[in-house]
Amino acid sequence: MESKDNKSLGERIGDFLRKAIHFVTYDIWRISENEVSGIKEFFINMIKTIILAVRGFINDDLTTKASALTYSTLLAIVPMLAVLLGIAKGFGFQHVVRQQLFDYFPGHNKELTHAFTFVENYLGLTQGGVFLGIGLILLLYTVINLISAIEDTLNSIWQIKKSRTWYRKTTDYLALVLILPLLLTSSGGISIFLSTIKETILGDYVFFTPMVELLLNITPYIITSLAFTGLYLMLPNTRVKFKHALVAGVVAGCAFQFFQVIYISGQIWVSKYNTIYGSFAALPLLLLWLQLSWLICLFGAELSYASQNVKKFSFERDSKSISRRYKDFLFLLITSLIVKRFEHGDKPYTADELSESYRIPGRLTTELLNMLTDIGIIIEVNYGLDDRIVYYQPALDINKISVGFLFAKIDEFGSESFKIDTSNLFQNEWDTLLKSRKDMMQSNERVLLKDL
Repeated sequence: MESKDNKSLGERIGDFLRKAIHFVTYDIWRISENEVSGIKEFFINMIKTIILAVRGFINDDLTTKASALTYSTLLAIVPMLAVLLGIAKGFGFQHVVRQQLFDYFPGHNKELTHAFTFVENYLGLTQGGVFLGIGLILLLYTVINLISAIEDTLNSIWQIKKSRTWYRKTTDYLALVLILPLLLTSSGGISIFLSTIKETILGDYVFFTPMVELLLNITPYIITSLAFTGLYLMLPNTRVKFKHALVAGVVAGCAFQFFQVIYISGQIWVSKYNTIYGSFAALPLLLLWLQLSWLICLFGAELSYASQNVKKFSFERDSKSISRRYKDFLFLLITSLIVKRFEHGDKPYTADELSESYRIPGRLTTELLNMLTDIGIIIEVNYGLDDRIVYYQPALDINKISVGFLFAKIDEFGSESFKIDTSNLFQNEWDTLLKSRKDMMQSNERVLLKDL
């Protein structure tokens, strides 16, 4: 047998790669938080988070979703700017907001100039009395529809099936649109304030000047990162923890600013578009910028989801190949826990509480809860002020939920409408199956889950 020392460099590298691949695809997901601590736990969770974010980006087909958002954004640019400038005009700082938009998107002066021309015409019609009622409703609907499309995309990343109600969408989105001009004005004021301090007060203090200059240079990164953080925190219809939104916001914000620098520099090398497209060259460049910007934004959303839910993916491969017997056990366990808590009048469980308290893999917990909801054993309820957090309680009288009843509902859920001949050709097999199922259900018909 060839010893390890006699292996060639290529063979040793191959062995190392095989072990590394097996570790990141299988072994690392079997390490629980009870087995590691400190810096080792941090690095393991970081590796898991990056793997989950990249895998989610690919599996969720975010390139296609970014293209859809690019189309929606292109349609809503003028209405969105009209709403922002209209609100800013009401407060008397429309010029500040306009200048801030030029500062934040320095590579799009031509496109923004054209857009502002359309916006002024839009607002002019409003003031002239032609654009009333239905036109204003359509304007706000376009803006709300764009933000709704963004929310739906983020909800799909977070695996949230239920979006906000139209009432919540209208109130939340309009609040967001009202705050945005104020934030743009505030950020512009901060930049002007720092520049003024640098030129007037700190002009004679050489030591402080580089610090203020550094602060001025990183201010766009900070503001952009905070904007992405707010997006990841507020738009998904679920509770996102601030630290996970902040991590994703910083990554997306820095990536966006870095992309801005590359995009502006790259425009020098794409001057050939002016030859091919003429004045129309701004459109393909704008589409490219929107597409890549949404890709950065959606990857950040995947990162925030992966960061917050990294522990839920433990034993993921084992969860996908779980035995029928053990899955039935988990159905029984989760339902009995929900029923008993309801019987005692305690606060209902959330999916996270069930997963963390009883060490059930998070993804598997969510899958089983969704199944129990679909078959009508449990229902989703809101408990407390935050209606984004979903709780679970029995959907039926707990004195009717027996072990046999639960498994009968699970057994019968789904379609049986196929062309296999169970009336004649395979009648014996079908009747045998039904009898075995009936015997099993009847033997547990009187055992209530609340009594287990």
